[in-house]
Amino acid sequence: MSNKMAKKENYDKRLCSFLDKYDRAFIVAADNVGSKQFQDIRRGLREHSVVLMGKNTLMKRCIRLYAERTKEEKWNVLLDYLVGNVGIIFTNGELNNIRDEIMKFKVGAPARVGLVAPNDVEVPAGGTGLDPSSTNFFQVLNIPTKINKGTVEITSNVALIKAGEKVGASEATLLAKLGIKPFSYGLIVKYVYESGAVFDPMVLDITDEDLEKTVQLGIKRIAAACLALNYPTLASIPHSIVNGYKNVLAVSVETEYTFPLAEKVKAYLADPSAFASSAPEAAAGGDSAPAEEKKEEAKAEEEEESDEDMGFSLFD
Repeated sequence: MSNKMAKKENYDKRLCSFLDKYDRAFIVAADNVGSKQFQDIRRGLREHSVVLMGKNTLMKRCIRLYAERTKEEKWNVLLDYLVGNVGIIFTNGELNNIRDEIMKFKVGAPARVGLVAPNDVEVPAGGTGLDPSSTNFFQVLNIPTKINKGTVEITSNVALIKAGEKVGASEATLLAKLGIKPFSYGLIVKYVYESGAVFDPMVLDITDEDLEKTVQLGIKRIAAACLALNYPTLASIPHSIVNGYKNVLAVSVETEYTFPLAEKVKAYLADPSAFASSAPEAAAGGDSAPAEEKKEEAKAEEEEESDEDMGFSLFD
């Protein structure tokens, strides 16, 4: 009994030291993760993070006692999320990088009978290396085959198992014969904790560009609403000024009232051909200027080449 109490006390001290040291954490699901895989994960994250597993009731108790002792209740938000076979990865590193590092440690696993498939399983077309006596087995699973060079060949891709379905004995045997490990297991990030808040890991996929687009869309909607309500705001004032200028310009065009910015518009409306004829001239002038510049550059290059051919050298 004393040995159990000592282990719990040591666990409490260890967990509390992590709560003091780290500000960020991941709650991860650890279903079908073996001990050897856990060792590799701990080794890979050792430089910047620590992995803590344990009974949910013990982790919750330690967090509650820590909050009572230190009056720091920011970690209490984790209590509602410690459900199922989960653990905590504490870190102070960049959340995106740590999550990517966690996702690297996945191991292929065979299909076991009764296991719920985490993903779809498809048997690819091609040779199986099995002898013709196995054709009956494929026929039971409705897999089209043919005999090619003394072995069974699957003629087309076959969807064998769908995600969420239980693996049957026939499916497990077939995948084992074909040497296919259709599933991969590792720690799955369920929730992310930072500074007293818990959020979905999909938030980490949001980029600065996504935020910028969202803000721009919000500003456009605010401006549109304010213009419709005739209510000036910082978002709508530029549009109101432009619309006001257009109205003043329209009045100037229809009346004798004028101002400097309206004179050019009036001149264009009075004689559009004058502006049309000046456009080709401007284009021609624009083309001649680069041509003259090219000629000058060519002359400069010829002069440089002639200087180089005079027989002088930097090392003479």
